[in-house]
Amino acid sequence: MGGKTPHSALGDALTAEDVATYLRETPDFLQQHPDVVHHLIPPPENRGNGVADLQHFMLLKLRREVADLTAQQEELIATARANINNQSRVHAAALYLMDAQSFEHLIQTITTDLAVLLDLDLACLVMEQPEDSRLVLHAERSGLQLVETGAISQWIGKRDIILRGNIQGMAEIYGPAAPIVRSEALVRLQIAPDAPAGLLAFASRDADLFHPGQGTELLSFLARVVERCIRNWLTL
Repeated sequence: MGGKTPHSALGDALTAEDVATYLRETPDFLQQHPDVVHHLIPPPENRGNGVADLQHFMLLKLRREVADLTAQQEELIATARANINNQSRVHAAALYLMDAQSFEHLIQTITTDLAVLLDLDLACLVMEQPEDSRLVLHAERSGLQLVETGAISQWIGKRDIILRGNIQGMAEIYGPAAPIVRSEALVRLQIAPDAPAGLLAFASRDADLFHPGQGTELLSFLARVVERCIRNWLTL
């Protein structure tokens, strides 16, 4: 910090005049230490004779600016921490998927472990009715949700990812748990050129957890991992 250090003529007892002298010699003190403003009491708005004290308003304005900056910093820090936490959760989920010991184990990991790892209420894997009997058999054994051909396109159109908040969950996706669903992320799965359309669905009872405008990079990454894991087990 520039300027001199405040001191008293006696060396020990600091007086109001010492502080005033120091502030006169260090005009940028409040710029270097804006948090001090919160502890100061501004002078009266009117010094008499109808003369308004503009310094009072300047001080109030500075206080508001400092408070706004502090709030913005706290929000940025909270967002950064949340992003790092989400990234760690998705990376852990990817490792769980790759550790699956069978196709049935993979589906169980998706529909059970992913919800826990990602701190969600539900995670579901949906696939349109396949012609390949292997997929039908695996679906019956593992609890994979099967829907009519074209259903996924009806739900998400041509988009790869759709985020929705303040909704009512669909029974076709979430089964009997649909009534608790208040927000969701639906991610298209492109398992193989000749494979039926697939969908990865994440849901929460928090109506604001998923909403349009959120970043989708981590969801897209996780969907690509799921696609590769399914292809590896079914040799598609």
